[in-house]
Amino acid sequence: MSDLYSLLGVSKGADETAIKSAYRKLAKELHPDKNKDNPKAADRFNKVTQAYDILSDKVKRGQYDRGEIDSDGNPRTPAGFGGFGGGPNAAGANGSGFDFGGGIDLGDMFDGLFGGGAQAQRPQSHTRPPAKGANIAYQHLVSFTDAAKLIPQRITLNDGKTVEVKLPAGVVKGTQIRLKGKGHAGPGGNGDGMVSITIGKHPFFEREGDNILLDLPITLKEAVNGAKVKVPTVDGAVLLTLPAGTNGGTKMRLKGKGFSKKGAADARGDQLVTIMIHISADDEALKTFVADMPDDHDVRSDMGV
Repeated sequence: MSDLYSLLGVSKGADETAIKSAYRKLAKELHPDKNKDNPKAADRFNKVTQAYDILSDKVKRGQYDRGEIDSDGNPRTPAGFGGFGGGPNAAGANGSGFDFGGGIDLGDMFDGLFGGGAQAQRPQSHTRPPAKGANIAYQHLVSFTDAAKLIPQRITLNDGKTVEVKLPAGVVKGTQIRLKGKGHAGPGGNGDGMVSITIGKHPFFEREGDNILLDLPITLKEAVNGAKVKVPTVDGAVLLTLPAGTNGGTKMRLKGKGFSKKGAADARGDQLVTIMIHISADDEALKTFVADMPDDHDVRSDMGV
């Protein structure tokens, strides 16, 4: 297993700001859109994102530091136990912590204690169906873009085999996917695998329900004159038309570029783009230009100031 702190290049005592800064730097460097011909970079991007997902969460980071979860976010449990996904079957069918598997006749036990004449006095046995094996819990990190586009995922099971899992429409953090028969063996058959989904963070996208939010920097010239600018989306870059005189804070909508909606894989939310005018503090030409510009626009009159 990889050490999560080493993956991000920070010390174990690093604070939240240092961890976030290290992740943003690596995410920009390793992002799949910039490394389309480098699968190793994409693989490292996923590992770095998974490391950040755990270390940026105070609860998960504590569990990791104490050795309660591994670098994949899966619980460390003793051999033969089904993690936290065992459910009621983990203690046996009779709920006592012992699994008799329906194979013991209580009548025979009473015969041995009281002799054959106790036949009429012994209680009736109620045979329960054999218990299934315990469930096995898995944690799986899905990249932000994969979750938005419902890209099928490969899950590695306890036995080393891999299975392909389809993400449900409207997938969110905590979504549970059941893998029937992929749990521990038992007298009544195998238990199930229970996959808990975590969605990774993105360097510049944020999720709001089914929509994706993006702050888009543009130049002053693009704002004043208008322009066609490239905008990143989870599906790839698209062109967005900015009208002349676009103000900072303007919100624009890219329809159908968000997350899939629950119960409808072919229906998606939107991408909401907030325009951010970027002005360089050391642009001397711009300072010279605005020095002689009349400042007679009462832009805050609506605020009563």
